[in-house]
Amino acid sequence: MTGQDILWRPSAEQVEGCNLTAYFRWLESERGLRFSGYDGLWRWSITDLEGFWSSIAEYFGVRFHAPARHVIDSTSMPGAEWFPGATLNYAEHALAHHGAEPALLCRSEAEPRRELSRDELRREVAAARAGLLRLGVTAGDRVVAYLPNGAEAVIAFLATASLGAIWSSCPPEFGVDSVLDRFRQIEPRVLIGVDRYNYNGRVYDRGPDLDRIIGSLPTLNAAVVVRAAGGTAADTNGSPRRLSWRELTAEPGELAFEPVPFDHPLWILYSSGTTGLPKAIVQGHGGILVEHLKQLALHTDLGPGDRFFWYTTTGWMMWNYLVSGLLLGTTVVLYDGSPGWPDLNALYRLADEEAVTCFGVSAPFLMACRAAGLEPGRQFAFEALRAIGSTGAPLPAEGFDWVYEHVKSDVWLGSLSGGTDVCTGFVGPNPLHPVRRGRIQCRSLGAKVEAFDENGRGVTGQVGELVITEPLPSMPLFFWNDESGERYRESYFDHWPGVWRHGDWIEFDEDGSSVIYGRSDSTLNRGGVRMGTSEFYRAAAELPEIEDCVIVDTGSLDREGKLWLFVVLADGAALDSELAARIRHHLRTRLSPRHGPDEIRSIPEVPTTLSGKKLEVPIKRILTGEPVETAVNVGTLQNPESIAALVATL
Repeated sequence: MTGQDILWRPSAEQVEGCNLTAYFRWLESERGLRFSGYDGLWRWSITDLEGFWSSIAEYFGVRFHAPARHVIDSTSMPGAEWFPGATLNYAEHALAHHGAEPALLCRSEAEPRRELSRDELRREVAAARAGLLRLGVTAGDRVVAYLPNGAEAVIAFLATASLGAIWSSCPPEFGVDSVLDRFRQIEPRVLIGVDRYNYNGRVYDRGPDLDRIIGSLPTLNAAVVVRAAGGTAADTNGSPRRLSWRELTAEPGELAFEPVPFDHPLWILYSSGTTGLPKAIVQGHGGILVEHLKQLALHTDLGPGDRFFWYTTTGWMMWNYLVSGLLLGTTVVLYDGSPGWPDLNALYRLADEEAVTCFGVSAPFLMACRAAGLEPGRQFAFEALRAIGSTGAPLPAEGFDWVYEHVKSDVWLGSLSGGTDVCTGFVGPNPLHPVRRGRIQCRSLGAKVEAFDENGRGVTGQVGELVITEPLPSMPLFFWNDESGERYRESYFDHWPGVWRHGDWIEFDEDGSSVIYGRSDSTLNRGGVRMGTSEFYRAAAELPEIEDCVIVDTGSLDREGKLWLFVVLADGAALDSELAARIRHHLRTRLSPRHGPDEIRSIPEVPTTLSGKKLEVPIKRILTGEPVETAVNVGTLQNPESIAALVATL
């Protein structure tokens, strides 16, 4: 570590006052455990799983309706069972806080600002719960949502969880086929959806799409339509029964919580689905509860008085992660709309106006702001802002520099990496450690995350496969309709039995900090010189003519392929032979002589998922001859037209 690498250090007051320091003190006073620093605490957390996770449950006052026989019955993966015998309910913890303090602050492009106090949220959830009961929803039933990121989504989710029913959601940006690919798998009983939404200054009519979705889900008993402002009452004719949100919540109800087993399903998330039918990933009440309490309180330092924002849709795991801020009495700030409308300062404006203390976005968004030359720190005071979160893709060193130079110089920048598969971060922020340029601060407590070389040995100081070698409570309980568990095992445990292989390249330093180098299935392996795509993107970003790009290597383990570079050019630039030669020379010099692109094409925009991830693997499939319609599901893309534009360059 060099002094030049360090961009931020916590002050003595920040260290003294953070939740992680309070947890250290509690462990010493209540458990007689003393650690010299974070590294010692982390090592204890991954070697004494029973001691660590029982301490999390006790420290945060998890409300067990029935106690556990013990913490974990086996550390085998897959198959570990956590807190057997225990019963609880996630929603009871999310709604445990009372009073007039805001629980939700809701902003959107078109709707008036809305604020719900803790008491108001409890009443709204009770009314929605009563409405779901009238519709016959019971524990284990699936309630699905086709909703934007607004109050109704949070209320409906918590009402569903309070009953022990199972939640699943998609944003209205998803195409009909993409929604049905997800919801048909899980046979929902009730759907809650919108017939229109606003984005980028436009109103999008989803009425016909909603009708098609409802008509294509034969297991539905009812469909609840959340109308935009000025809408008419929902059609009550036909089957299944249709009713409006107002009808669902018309009668006050009792706020009660069904005690369910620790591993009872809470929600179903989905893999991206860009290359096939999405995996329906089931996660449990207890596992998500203890993991999110740990991650949000100890690693993100959230608590009462904080205002927590993350730009997300209801189709990304970060929505579920954001809602869990309620577990800590934090005010959750929701935004429904485009991050670029009316301009790229929209989210920074929101953060300033709503006094957001922890502001979360994707790494691609931060890099887009940098490329656009934004300087939000000149425009906004950000007096309340103490932390910025980044996830969704590796944030390069230049992104760190931009945040500290042009957003806020004394902010804590916490880069987070994990996955939908566990709905949390394996590696992420640490309020006790300095922020180093381009690096993720630490391995998360309880997560035995390592870098493996090709022989399955843990390595430090070199790039390896990101693996987890001890179980986490929020790992999937199972995949829906995967009774044998074969698809689950193939997804994570086929390479090294008993070891979770996540599919990312990672490098750890001696201090526990790390760098993610991209997906291991999209690695650039040229003549034995292996490189992550994020390294390539950092080098390409140094060329002023390149605004964005995506790189794909069509080779495999047993054969060399072509290296294809698709570039989005800056205004005024043209991809002529002179620029192509300069691009190749720069990349060969900056990376290695073997990493000059064989083919360079100009495209209007890089194809990305709704969470901003580049479609490296689907593009590789197209380049190696797979038909577009099977290589990529365009309904899951942020910019569906981008694939056709890319294919046209071939």
